[in-house]
Amino acid sequence: MEHYICIHGHFYQPPRENPWLNEVELQESARPYHDWNERITDECYARNSASRILDNDGTIVDILNNYAWMSFNFGPTLLEWMEKKAPETYQAILTADKESQERFSGHGSALAQVYNHMIMPLANERDKHTQVLWGIYDFKKRFNRDPEGMWLGETAADTPTLEVLAEHGIKFTILSPYQASSYRKIGEQNWHDATNAQINPNRPYLVNLPSGKTIVVFFYNAPISQGVAFEGLLHNGEKFKNRLLGALDYSHTEPQLLHIATDGETYGHHHRFGEMALSYTLHHLYKDQQARLTIYGEYLEKFPPQYEAKIIEKTSWSCIHGVERWQSDCGCNTGGHPGWNQKWRKPLRQAFDWLRNELEPLYTTQMQQLGADPWQSRNDYIQVISDRSEANVKAFIRAHTSRELTTEEQRTFLKLLEMQYHALLMYTSCGWFFDEVTGIETMQDILYATRALQLAQSISNKDYEATFLQYLAQAESNEDDYKNAAEAYKAIAKTTMLDLLRVGAHFAVSSLFSDYAKESKLYCYSVTTEQHESVEAGRQKLAVGRARIRSSITWDEATISYGVLHIGDHQLLGGVRDFRGDDAFQQMYSEMEDAFSKGMISEVIMLLDKHFESHNYSFWHLFRDDQNRILNKVLGYTMHAIEGDFEQVYYNNYPLMAAMHTLNVTLPRPLKVIVEYMLNKKMLDEVNAETPDLAEMQRLNEQAKRMQLTFDREQLTFAISQRMEHFMRQLEQDSENLRLMKKLNELLPALHTTTLQPDLWQAQNIAFRLKQQHYAKHPTDSECSKLFTALYDNLNLKV
Repeated sequence: MEHYICIHGHFYQPPRENPWLNEVELQESARPYHDWNERITDECYARNSASRILDNDGTIVDILNNYAWMSFNFGPTLLEWMEKKAPETYQAILTADKESQERFSGHGSALAQVYNHMIMPLANERDKHTQVLWGIYDFKKRFNRDPEGMWLGETAADTPTLEVLAEHGIKFTILSPYQASSYRKIGEQNWHDATNAQINPNRPYLVNLPSGKTIVVFFYNAPISQGVAFEGLLHNGEKFKNRLLGALDYSHTEPQLLHIATDGETYGHHHRFGEMALSYTLHHLYKDQQARLTIYGEYLEKFPPQYEAKIIEKTSWSCIHGVERWQSDCGCNTGGHPGWNQKWRKPLRQAFDWLRNELEPLYTTQMQQLGADPWQSRNDYIQVISDRSEANVKAFIRAHTSRELTTEEQRTFLKLLEMQYHALLMYTSCGWFFDEVTGIETMQDILYATRALQLAQSISNKDYEATFLQYLAQAESNEDDYKNAAEAYKAIAKTTMLDLLRVGAHFAVSSLFSDYAKESKLYCYSVTTEQHESVEAGRQKLAVGRARIRSSITWDEATISYGVLHIGDHQLLGGVRDFRGDDAFQQMYSEMEDAFSKGMISEVIMLLDKHFESHNYSFWHLFRDDQNRILNKVLGYTMHAIEGDFEQVYYNNYPLMAAMHTLNVTLPRPLKVIVEYMLNKKMLDEVNAETPDLAEMQRLNEQAKRMQLTFDREQLTFAISQRMEHFMRQLEQDSENLRLMKKLNELLPALHTTTLQPDLWQAQNIAFRLKQQHYAKHPTDSECSKLFTALYDNLNLKV
């Protein structure tokens, strides 16, 4: 049998980290999740690591790690986040690659990716090499093997890019058939026109490069890939499988590889349950005799290319104009705003190109003065990005400099490399993909540029900002909030920018609401508290102290003194300055403590101005997650009081409201809002209770039905799903907990009778693992087995 099928998923999210914190901050648009990485992981990446195979009754009969049966690549920056924030899914991806090697003749499913999804044909030569080298290093560190293939961001390719891949040992890449220019059988003289996808995608093609090197290109099947992504092919797994099998030519004797490539997010995020259609297809293709599942590396070993091809220069899979989407108003957009234009793309790229070129002489000169090879050091800097432990960084500095550096020189060395790191991140392709220059993806790239600019200015004392803003001013916005990217830069990037004093301000303000240890970690900073004094009077609180702040990225450090006053609610005033000695600190503390103890709050405020001058901060200078945490804490007191009033209205007027409903009289909106709020709160309280009151939950549900009131479904179903996962993880730790199983067997049917439809995917996976690993060998007539069987059946009610 020489008919093969391969499904490739390109799993990728742009880096979302705050460049000064090295962490993804709260993203309100992703609610009820913390951020979009977390949301898409739950909806897609995790689901593909444990996708369900169902029988005709909707019962789970198997769970498949899709990654072990398909070809895939993950963006390195996404895997870096996942390793820290979603370790279970991350480990499942690594395990899948090992499992796939056993299945596919020693070849792994995972491919590498250029580091941060840069559009390679628009990159300069040095950046091309760094992107590939960083992608290879990251891949080898995670998967413990050399990559055979590499995914290019947006499949954007040209001959120089293919040269770089081949130079660094990459055997193949995947392109759109619309990127093919011509082809011929190896040994033939005449070339055949391949433009407009006139090329057979069911075979590999050798590309001969000017250097004498070669690389293999797989041109994916475009119609089926399009059908998966945009035409609902994932609505039915059987239809998906048949579409793949139907595209093979069974009359042809030549070996065939039917392969498709789409964004990995298609399977679960863009199309809910898409991962199940995928696992159904993979499962049945594996059993089918018409074709065999494979991956690119295995197929290439079995069937080396018999044809060669040439590509169309500077093309991609998502822009019919080549790569213009990332440098001009070519007409490509998301289609959601027909009146908008993307003229901003050109000046944005010009701004970044100008900044990159301005930073280059500063970088090379300074690195050479430190006794370092500038570009070898940058190519190797991925070793630090992936391991920022002090021992590793020290070893890196020693290995890349020809002399011993002073402490200040070490900081300059690290700043220079961080400057280059962010100058690469600013070219992440998503910044140009969407329709608006002030959108979240584009502003993320501008934030990276801002960080590179800030580091350059701290090293050289040269003003790069003025010229940079001139370029950004030409990038005009389609929205009314900001006239252009320069205005957005001032409003968003400048206010996001941090220095050590600002980090100290966050520490000082948040210290009123957190009990920090003497040595504490604050994102990518370490804080050593040297003195902290606090006094309270009712709701008012004063804190005065000093601390040492140190960046774990650049090793910059400062000792600061601070004073913070909490007047009440979100009203916070604080000051931070460089520490000026014990005498100055004691004087400040004595004056402020004396004024506060006398209740002279206005004088405390004046003293903050006196001692800290222009270095004053407020609640708005907190980092986003702590802003949200403190607001919720402050609001908690307010909401408690409001809820007391709502409860009185609810109970005092309930008989009247019930009568109005019976008489078909519409409830006044204020009353309806209050009743709905209280119903949601009471249901949420029950969901979060250690032992939910099932009778109360059913009563609340009936009440909502009877009075035609609406639950906040998203909030409640998310809470229930989290709660069920919590209970099931408890059971996984104590698999014969009869009390817990009885509770769950009461709770699940009760939930089934409500209008709420919680997502029990994670709970079901845990139950499936328990069934396979523990209860498969357990006596079936025991009370424990009977309770678990009932629980397993109850969990499958929601499939």
